This record gives sequence, structure tokens and C-alpha cells, in this order.
Amino acid sequence: MRQKIVIEVPLHCAKCRKKILAICTTSDGVTSVTFQREGKDQVMIKGEKVDSARITECLRQKVNRHAKLLSVAKDE
Repeated sequence: MRQKIVIEVPLHCAKCRKKILAICTTSDGVTSVTFQREGKDQVMIKGEKVDSARITECLRQKVNRHAKLLSVAKDE
């Protein structure tokens, strides 16, 4: 089952963006990672059998304590 996961992570600098990208792309099952900026800094992750809670926890520990899981939906 393909999933679309959206996580809100405040981006402070290019170094933070690079860390976020590294964490998300090395997770199992992830096929694509994109950044969205619609008034909020968001990361959209697409993939199969992705552990959204684990990715959010890694982002909280390594990048920003304010990472927040917004949605997990079936990708069509």
C-alpha cells in the first residue's frame, strides 16, 4: 500500500534541510521526499510500508523538537 505522509518541521537553515532529507531518504520504503511551503514548513514523504511514527521520532531527536506528524493517507 502506497502512503503519503506529511510532517511539519520548521526549517531554520540549509543544514537542517539537508539533515531532514538524509533522515527521510534512508528510511525503509521511501520513494520520494518533497518540501512544501504553504505558510508552514512541511515535508511530504511517499512510499510503501513507511513507518511514519519512526520517521517523526527521528526528526524530533536529530533535527528539531517541534516535528509534528500532520497526516498519513493512502496515495493513489
